Amino acid sequence: MWAAVILLTTLLPSSSMPSVSIWDLFSFDSFAHASMFAVLCFLMIVGLTKQYTFPKLKHFSIRVSLFICSMFGIAIEILQFSVVPGRSAEMMDIVSNSIGCLIGIVVFRWIYTW
Repeated sequence: MWAAVILLTTLLPSSSMPSVSIWDLFSFDSFAHASMFAVLCFLMIVGLTKQYTFPKLKHFSIRVSLFICSMFGIAIEILQFSVVPGRSAEMMDIVSNSIGCLIGIVVFRWIYTW
């Protein structure tokens, strides 16, 4: 469900998005991307660690989640570039998505290790 929310919100036309500042790394857009992907990666890790059907997925849940979420972020940028009018692919969004994934991993480790 969360991946669908991310997909829908990131594929909105650019006129629906708030304006961004020149400081791309600290902009609302970057914060939103990182936050959404932190939640996505966290939820995916939790889901994979709680399943028992595929033991390898359970064992490598963090790596698999990082890979899938990162590829999902790249796929969204490609879709924005090729499908959505008025939107373009931005490298800073991919960086923000990846940072969000890493934050999700850190939060997971912090919650489930302590």
